[in-house]
Amino acid sequence: MRLSAVIKKEGKWFVAWCPELDIASQGKTKKEAISNLREAIELYLEDEDAERPKRAEIINIEVNARAKTTSTVST
Repeated sequence: MRLSAVIKKEGKWFVAWCPELDIASQGKTKKEAISNLREAIELYLEDEDAERPKRAEIINIEVNARAKTTSTVST
């Protein structure tokens, strides 16, 4: 089974997240975070009642980082 993983550094830790299953894990290195995520996913999928992953489309989008947004809140 092939799933996606998003890895980012948060403080001193690397966090690995699988968007298809909404499962996350962490480690002191990227390699450790991915290994821990793999283990967490495998444990999750051992459960007969575990929801199987839905096919997800991961894309990159570009945004203007300098764009100003305005929002109005009515009370």
